Amino acid sequence: MRKLRTFIIIGLLILACFILQSSLFRVVTFGGIGPNLMIALICSLALMFGDIYGASIGFLSGLLCDICFSSSGVLGLNALIYAMTGFLAGKFEKLVFPEDVRMPALCILAGDFLSGFMSFCLNFLIRGRMVLPYFLIHFLLPEMLYTFLISLLLYPLLLILYRKYMRPIRDSEINYGRKKKQVL
Repeated sequence: MRKLRTFIIIGLLILACFILQSSLFRVVTFGGIGPNLMIALICSLALMFGDIYGASIGFLSGLLCDICFSSSGVLGLNALIYAMTGFLAGKFEKLVFPEDVRMPALCILAGDFLSGFMSFCLNFLIRGRMVLPYFLIHFLLPEMLYTFLISLLLYPLLLILYRKYMRPIRDSEINYGRKKKQVL
């Protein structure tokens, strides 16, 4: 029951972040740059659940982005990039203290850089359309800063949801209230 609830909540979170990123944050931009809510969500959930969940969430989120607005015309490119980002972020699950928002925010910052750089390499560099320093200064760094600031608000909300509704139940918690039968 708890796993089903977790999958439903994750699906709703992916949809909510996708809708916010494609509607509200396209209007509320600074210099034409908006935050990457999908990366913030993927990295946050990967830090909470681990690498396999992170890769799965990243793949589904990227596939949704590819289906709705693929800039390169290649279906699955964002799915690959987001899955790799989620997998790598999930590798830090055991190293991050959930209460401290600084480390997850830095992980989201690194995940945004990684996904932006991979997207640049796969979309623009191969075609020879853009120079890397220009892309870094005018697109990637402002997006990273905006995503970082949004993640300072998003991560604590996701942590509350995780603790209240999605956290896996451990065996020690299941058997905590039960007393073993004593054999005489």
